[in-house]
Amino acid sequence: MKIFVPGRICLVGEHSDWAGGYRRINGDIEKGYTLITGTDQGIFADVKPHPTSLVLTSTAEDGTRKGPVEIPMEPSALLEEAQKGGFWSYMAGVAYQVLTQYHVRGLVIDNYKTDLPIKKGLSSSAAITVLTARAFNRVYDLKLTTRGEMELAYQGEIITPSRCGRMDQGCAFGKRPVLMTFDGDRLETQEVQVHEPMYFVIVDLQAKKDTMEILNRLNRCYPYAENEVEQGVQELLGPINKRIVAQAVDAINESSAEQLGSLLTEAQAFFDRYAAPACPEELTSPILHRVLGYEAFEPHVWGGKGVGSQGDGAAQFICRTEADQDAVIQILERDLHMPGLKLTITPQQKVRKAVIPAAGFGTRLFPATKAVKKELFPIVDRDGIAKPAILYIVEEAIGAGIEEVIIIVQKDDLPAFETFFKEQISIENYNKLPPTFQDYSHRLLEMGRRVTFVIQENQEGFGHAVYSAREAVGDEPFLLMLGDHIYRSTNETQCAGQLLKAYQLRGHNIVGMRRTPEEKISTFGTLTGVWLDNERLLNVTEFAEKPTLDYARTNLRVPGLEKNEYLTVFGQYIIKPKLFDYLQEHINNNVRERGEFQLTSALDRLRQEEGFLGLVMDGQRYDIGLPNYYLETLQEFQK
Repeated sequence: MKIFVPGRICLVGEHSDWAGGYRRINGDIEKGYTLITGTDQGIFADVKPHPTSLVLTSTAEDGTRKGPVEIPMEPSALLEEAQKGGFWSYMAGVAYQVLTQYHVRGLVIDNYKTDLPIKKGLSSSAAITVLTARAFNRVYDLKLTTRGEMELAYQGEIITPSRCGRMDQGCAFGKRPVLMTFDGDRLETQEVQVHEPMYFVIVDLQAKKDTMEILNRLNRCYPYAENEVEQGVQELLGPINKRIVAQAVDAINESSAEQLGSLLTEAQAFFDRYAAPACPEELTSPILHRVLGYEAFEPHVWGGKGVGSQGDGAAQFICRTEADQDAVIQILERDLHMPGLKLTITPQQKVRKAVIPAAGFGTRLFPATKAVKKELFPIVDRDGIAKPAILYIVEEAIGAGIEEVIIIVQKDDLPAFETFFKEQISIENYNKLPPTFQDYSHRLLEMGRRVTFVIQENQEGFGHAVYSAREAVGDEPFLLMLGDHIYRSTNETQCAGQLLKAYQLRGHNIVGMRRTPEEKISTFGTLTGVWLDNERLLNVTEFAEKPTLDYARTNLRVPGLEKNEYLTVFGQYIIKPKLFDYLQEHINNNVRERGEFQLTSALDRLRQEEGFLGLVMDGQRYDIGLPNYYLETLQEFQK
């Protein structure tokens, strides 16, 4: 499999990670706060298992290849390599930590591309450790969360001669801004939502700095300040930093690049005032300040500051527009002969499309399904209106903000669906309707303009049905809703809306879940995992399609649930388009389960390689796929 890990840039809050760690000794020190984001550049690798060794190959920025190096997967050999220092030490350090905690074999890691500048404050070493932790996690399915990968990477790096801070492995979160809070040994992370693009330029100052000396001098100011300079450093990395970081988070939430630029400039001024006196040889940084003060940049940027440990390593600007981002890079290359890297922080890609499979025959509802599709079975709402089940699902999707609903149907069934959504009833019948139903007939046509149909030529399983929508979905995340379930929220937000909101906040594949008694799980997809948020949000570690009770009791229990309760699929998912690649592999290689191409195994692969969250829904699902469930739905849905 292929893995990419970006670099990490600290927008504001450098040094506060280790400074906040001193709260273990001096509780009067303020917590550390930092706001980071991933870069557009990073480390690319192909990875696969190896029976006995860690086999490493690397490609530098200039394309030079190093390796292969083969290290036995034995603790002593890995520890020795880690403590040597150098490029391979980071991978060996993580492998050592993995081997002491998990039963694994080896890995082949081919770092076939690197476009991240090395030793410029962009956490290149941390990216390598995260890549290694992620490779072990995915290849051996260690079921680690992003935070777990981050912690494993940090533990691997600190046994090397490197002296990284706790923020560096934040590159594990990818290209999303993350607020990190450091309180002694405790770390909290919170992803920050972006609503409008923000355009940065990272400048390689092409100079040198001594990061170890900077850290050495600043650490002398802790845990207790003994003079005015040390008091200034603690003030800078404490209350001043807390305020600036909080305001920077607000600026991103409010899409104010101008406000964020002003805060970057302010943060640099405070750093010069309070930190530079503690290490003037490294932090006076004349090259950094010459670049930050270069007049030609002024019309194009809102502000800027140093990067990482500061000093003459790298700088960052936030630009006014995308065109200004290009202009800054041109000025850098033309006037200052320095390379610039683009970094654009973009909003989470919006979920615009929903997919509803409705091509099954409905075997379990035969012979009724010989007369009418089960998705068109009538359901009476609590307002007394009878609607076909598919209409409830389409209304929910559109009500949640979906722009296009894609319904997968059999060719012979297409006319029935098209007639319902695309054609007005005859004028004679229209005139017989009361005014409210006449209005509703117009609304149906309005909804129909947002409904498209995809033909599933052969019915070869749920996974095959979803794959049929690949071309219609395109390269976008999509909402998947089952065609034989309808949903009702127990709060003011529709069930699909709850899922969409969680996706916008987290940016991961996500599935709706409900608590289900064990006697019913044999008819549902069931999952397990680790709670992330008060028994509402789960990091999914396994999907199981209609498991046996014995298997569920052994493998699928989730802490916090009643003894006879499990988490089952609610019938709504938000899935990234990578799923189609896995479904295509199954189809091309004729990988079937129970004679059909299923969705669950592809979802589990997506979980393994990209991660999957589960959200306990505030709502109920109503199944119409079995006669007794349909009857129960008719009885319960009106209540």
